[in-house]
Amino acid sequence: VIGERVGVVNIAIEAQLLVGAFIAALVASTTGSYAAAIIGAMIGGAAVAVVLATFAIVYLVDQVVVGVVLIGLVSAITNFSYSMLLTKDSANLNNPGTLPRLPIPFLSDIPVLGPVLFNQRITTYLMFILVPLVWFILFRTTVGLRIRALGENPLAADTVGIKVNPWRFWVVTVAGLIAGLGGAALTIGAVGAFIRDMSAGQGFIALAAVILGRWNPWGMAAAALLFGFSSNFRVWAGQSGSDLPPDLIAMIPYVVTILAVAVVAGRVIGPKAAGKPYIKE
Repeated sequence: VIGERVGVVNIAIEAQLLVGAFIAALVASTTGSYAAAIIGAMIGGAAVAVVLATFAIVYLVDQVVVGVVLIGLVSAITNFSYSMLLTKDSANLNNPGTLPRLPIPFLSDIPVLGPVLFNQRITTYLMFILVPLVWFILFRTTVGLRIRALGENPLAADTVGIKVNPWRFWVVTVAGLIAGLGGAALTIGAVGAFIRDMSAGQGFIALAAVILGRWNPWGMAAAALLFGFSSNFRVWAGQSGSDLPPDLIAMIPYVVTILAVAVVAGRVIGPKAAGKPYIKE
């Protein structure tokens, strides 16, 4: 949402998730500090975003091409590091465990909703904070107005003194920080170890959620929950001994993604300048 609102299509989310997941697992395993792991993951995601921003904004390379190349590059680097580093000493380098659950007193005791919403890990609570925070910044502050202006009409923003490309560069970097946090949520927030290509297309699903959510943090969060439910249905169906073929069950999240985007894609209009480089006359 942040990237496209400022005019940059962040195809490289998949790469940022992978880097964040890898660094979080490695740092948590070697230092024993989950805080350091989260910070490292966010820095890793931001580093990928800086590479994307440098080529797409400074050198005006096609944003989609740069993003796809970064995904392939990061996937190869993390796979190589996993094979040559983590698997050879997994007990010390890929055994971070998971963040402890932090139940909120009284609220976590509420039937049904309590354990779901108020007995979670810090990564989930950060998501609860980030969604309204990003919405507030985008739609209730001067900074948000500038970001949205850059995604709609960068020329008009430039004429009133907003430095388009520097703003885009740093906003995309912030988006990378958040994506890196998402990567940490995959390892120390869920699985407890790094697995080869563990993002499994979730970066692309995030892009679909942006469209389905109409470039609004609340809408995107709702769309992400829809895709999350479909992913968990796959797990539930497998555990319940369903007669459906496993490969067919594994397709469910992606089928839901395609159908959801197909229904709404033609009815929504995104930021007009998204994906278009700005060249100052």
